[in-house]
Amino acid sequence: MIRDYLIVNKKILPDYFDKVLEARMLLESAQCKSISDAVKQVGISRSTYYKYKDHIFRPSEDFGRKFTLSLSLADNQGILAQVLGILRERETSVVTIHQDIPINHAAFVIITLDGQNLTCTIDALIGELSAIDGIHEVNLVAME
Repeated sequence: MIRDYLIVNKKILPDYFDKVLEARMLLESAQCKSISDAVKQVGISRSTYYKYKDHIFRPSEDFGRKFTLSLSLADNQGILAQVLGILRERETSVVTIHQDIPINHAAFVIITLDGQNLTCTIDALIGELSAIDGIHEVNLVAME
């Protein structure tokens, strides 16, 4: 999963990538109340914003330290405990965890982790979690 990302100097990218980030910042800071207002202010189309908004991120000072995983798992006792056990073994710290009510025998969990002391790659961690019996899917949702 981490291999799907590149670190690229923004000087070689089209201007609209930076404008997508500006529009998102305007929305997050409540300087603009709607996507239409934000894209108008930065000078891009709504379709450009929607096309790239979930794929462009500005790295923080601690780039790669925090990341969020989404997991789909069987509604069986002990599976989440196994996940947390692996996270502990790999020396990650749980920042937040959210579990929805199981529907149709599947539970959905979003976990944000601090990987500063992670003892393996994020790809290896995802592979290890995916190998747990009862885990349907593990995805990297975000990384900062």
